[in-house]
Amino acid sequence: MKNLLTLIALFSCASILPAQETVPTVSTPAPQQVVIKPQHFGYLSYEDVMKAMPEYAQAMKSLTELKRSYDQEMERAEQDFSKKFAEYIDGQRSFPENIMLKRQKELQLLMQQSMQFKQEAQELLTKAEAELMAPVRNRLNEAIQAVGKKHNYAYVLNTDANAYPYISSDGEAENCTDAVLIQLGIK
Repeated sequence: MKNLLTLIALFSCASILPAQETVPTVSTPAPQQVVIKPQHFGYLSYEDVMKAMPEYAQAMKSLTELKRSYDQEMERAEQDFSKKFAEYIDGQRSFPENIMLKRQKELQLLMQQSMQFKQEAQELLTKAEAELMAPVRNRLNEAIQAVGKKHNYAYVLNTDANAYPYISSDGEAENCTDAVLIQLGIK
């Protein structure tokens, strides 16, 4: 009922207002042509350039040495565990029950420590890799930015992981790998 009354009131108001005789027309300007300028850009394989850097080789060497140290410690712990396990198996028949239980607990503790060490070693290796590679990545990023500015690139694409399986050679694209290698002093 309220809706009907509201509609009647609106129609009444509309009939009271004077009608406009002419509607002014607004002229719209002719559409302007938009010119799209193609953007000049570069592309490279970030990983390939990074692997060409002497800093990368040094970082990988340091990481390999660190990994070798952890591997040697894990090997030593596994040999220690194997030795104690063999002693446990050999003496299983002759040990009193309380010695057997003590040795079982020792073996369990060694196994837990070994697993914990492996996990910590993996975490430390991941952290060490990030720390060793940070200056390499920073230097490479700075070189890419310098080349981008020097060549007036709108952007530089990283073609790794087949992210850009096709880049037209007809357009404004340039392979900037050599320019970045020169910027880094490698070429």
